[in-house]
Amino acid sequence: MQEYLRARVSPGQWRIAALGGGVSNAVFLATSRDRRIVVKQSLGRLRVDEEWLADRERIHRECDALRRLRPHLPEGSLPEVVFEDRENFVFGMEAAPEGALDWKTLLMRGDCDPGVARRAAAIFAALAQAPEKEHFAGQHCFDQLRIDPYYRFTAGRHPDLRERFDERIEACRRPIGLVHGDFSPKNLLVDPGAEGVLLIDFEVIHAGDPAFDAAFLLNHLLLKMVHGIEGCRGLALEFWRGVAEAVDERSAIAHLGCLHLARVDGKSPAEYLTPAGRERVRRQARGMILDPPKHMEEIFS
Repeated sequence: MQEYLRARVSPGQWRIAALGGGVSNAVFLATSRDRRIVVKQSLGRLRVDEEWLADRERIHRECDALRRLRPHLPEGSLPEVVFEDRENFVFGMEAAPEGALDWKTLLMRGDCDPGVARRAAAIFAALAQAPEKEHFAGQHCFDQLRIDPYYRFTAGRHPDLRERFDERIEACRRPIGLVHGDFSPKNLLVDPGAEGVLLIDFEVIHAGDPAFDAAFLLNHLLLKMVHGIEGCRGLALEFWRGVAEAVDERSAIAHLGCLHLARVDGKSPAEYLTPAGRERVRRQARGMILDPPKHMEEIFS
């Protein structure tokens, strides 16, 4: 990768370190004397137990989103694109400040700062209302990476709930606003020494139902409550208060129930849950789906 970066970015010595990258990408941090960039390449087969294939072209959709959305989101909430290599499904972006951590890591440590939830809500609201719906009209990658593994696959394991999952799939098709599609704590990078929160991973961005994004983030906080991190209750309420006016509450509750069940019986189960925790999530999720509460706050009370 040394020669690759010298040709693409700048000459000199680069230090390369592999980053997590989740299950869908190969991601590296490259540092030189005066630059810190993240190099990302999409994978065609995701790193999960079940077979999960995806179109590698999604990496260019993400790159396009970072460029187009910078004027519409809060200042400092998106990384700047450094280069794009369409032939090899790679792009590079400016790295988060040194010392920044993803919100998931902080939450798993029990660090539950309500200010982060408020900033995440502000980013969400700006994204949902950004005037780029027509440009991101297609849902091909979102279907491959979210609808199929989270909704269709889980419905296959719970046939009695298939109609409810089908309703959520149909709701996702309505082009109400911009949807990130992976609005989760692992994609919100927090600089402990500053006010900033950086949103990454736009590979499944599309025009759809923003309630999906709200439920996606709330689901992660609910899962961590099951895991024993009680501070996530306040964060969930803080985040919901900041986004409630931007989404349909009934749709968000319905998505939350389905997403909650998908994180134990879908293709991407939450890795930190114990067997008892998984069973509790399964009971909670089925209850939300079959007998949904009227208001989101009831779920976190």
